[in-house]
Amino acid sequence: MTSTMTRRGFLGLTGALALGALAGCGATASAGSTAASAGSKLAAIRSRGQLNAGVKKDVPGYGYFDPASGTYQGMEIDLCYQVAAAIFNTSYEDAQKQGLVAFTDVTPKTRGPLIDNDQLDIVCATYTITDERKKSWDFSRPYRTDYVGLMVKKSAGFKKIADLDGKIIGVSQGATTQGLVEQMLVDEHIDATPEFRAFSGYPIIKSSLDAGNIDCFAMDRSTLSGYMNDTVELLEPDVKFGEQNYGIATKMGSDLSPVVDQVVADMEASGWLAQEIKDWGLV
Repeated sequence: MTSTMTRRGFLGLTGALALGALAGCGATASAGSTAASAGSKLAAIRSRGQLNAGVKKDVPGYGYFDPASGTYQGMEIDLCYQVAAAIFNTSYEDAQKQGLVAFTDVTPKTRGPLIDNDQLDIVCATYTITDERKKSWDFSRPYRTDYVGLMVKKSAGFKKIADLDGKIIGVSQGATTQGLVEQMLVDEHIDATPEFRAFSGYPIIKSSLDAGNIDCFAMDRSTLSGYMNDTVELLEPDVKFGEQNYGIATKMGSDLSPVVDQVVADMEASGWLAQEIKDWGLV
């Protein structure tokens, strides 16, 4: 950070701003309000004493589990603590100290069902907002916008996207990536028909690329940045496609949903989100 304010101080300040804004949103958003009616997500979370959050464990900068420290780290982890701070009427710093968030790592295949069966209260895991998904879950306003990238090995000698004709592109199971790549080929009038192979996790896709079992790793660019090294590169990075707007997902119609959306709005207005993007190297 270039500011003289410490990162801890900045987080505490923005957490306090979020609480102030939420206090003006009425009983639904106020952690000090009376218990909500039966079925209230907010009441259940407060009674439990923790927010159950689904996050990524293998996306550096967003959600990453550090085995050395035994902790989750990243922008989305910090955002979960901001949500917990609002729910429990405390600061970001206190939410972290008190362990007010219980993290569960999720994949594109598991994140929706875990919300449906109430094992998770929120999912903050590079979850792209789509019209189809909004039929099943509530989403906050976007907290991050990204685009799809195509990672290839430098030694492969690919120069343009058309070179992927007949090649194998690795994607994540349950993600929207394959459809976005296929649409880009149509939109850009690129004469190529690649094969797609779905994998259960990003590290597996990267290791398959390194081993030569696939020819390309397709995923959001900021996700790919955590797997970049001297042996790989983005293929035609100037071709921007597949805009990805990440939101926090909650159970449809939940009284938690407007609280989460307000937190994202406050974090954006205060400059906290922009600072987090810089701090975690997501620019």
